[in-house]
Amino acid sequence: MKALNDLGIIIGISLMYAAPLMYTALGGVISENAGVVNIGLEGMMTIGAFTGATVAYFTGNPWLGFLTAGLAGGALAILHAIACVTFTADHVVSGIAMNFIGPGLALYLCKIFFDGAAMTLPLDLDHKIPRPLNGLFPTDSFLNSIFNQYATVYIAFLLVILVWFMLYKTKLGLRLRSVGEHPRAADTLGVNVYKIKYFAVILSGIFAGLGGAALSIAVVSNYRVSLISGQGFIALAAMIFGNWKPHGAMWGCLLFGVAQGLVVYLGGTSLKVSSQLLAMIPYIITIIVLMVFVGEATGPAANGIPYEKDRD
Repeated sequence: MKALNDLGIIIGISLMYAAPLMYTALGGVISENAGVVNIGLEGMMTIGAFTGATVAYFTGNPWLGFLTAGLAGGALAILHAIACVTFTADHVVSGIAMNFIGPGLALYLCKIFFDGAAMTLPLDLDHKIPRPLNGLFPTDSFLNSIFNQYATVYIAFLLVILVWFMLYKTKLGLRLRSVGEHPRAADTLGVNVYKIKYFAVILSGIFAGLGGAALSIAVVSNYRVSLISGQGFIALAAMIFGNWKPHGAMWGCLLFGVAQGLVVYLGGTSLKVSSQLLAMIPYIITIIVLMVFVGEATGPAANGIPYEKDRD
């Protein structure tokens, strides 16, 4: 019975930590299917985490914090879109800039709003994202450990379905994927390539911002400088692992969520395992996944290639 409960705890923790990655990985899927590489998801996730925690703290409304976090991530993504789409800048260089701007701006604003502190004040339990199934299952039961999740977890799975439907079952999704595969052909057929790319990049930033807030106002109760620490890059690895598809990215995020769940679980047991060694596990798995799958994964044909309408 204890083994079953322990398994439930690991699964529950894995789902909780996978959800923020899923939001961000879906953002990467959308952006890169439209042909814009967005390694700046880390910075967008960071500004979202700060904004979500700050707004939730001052308003007492976690949902308002969650929504404004998405807007903050989208605002930073506009800069990336302007650089990559309008000025045809190198996508990787622009993404690196976003990863400097996001954390730097978050730290600067944090010191302004919280009297020089490098972290936001913690939220009360009542001001965190709620658990919709809380109390439905017996406490300490296997089912309660798995399904008594924050609402952001269920929203993440719902968004996987919605993004899949949008990409593969709607005219907008067809146009978005055509822009990522052959933008000149799409342009010839009357598709506004620039508008589609802007839409995809901004939406990716919104998703990344939501992913950051899913950490700062659900998994934990505040923003701090070390909160994101590579989560955006892990989400990118999950996207590659998932072959640039929403459902594939979901499985990749669940894999990394399991790694984090094992870290948390093993850290709370009597096993004498170095905490530094445990903290390395998700990143080691990221490197292994990239080594194994990056050569076999095939992204959109025009991904990362600047598009200029007037060029022959």
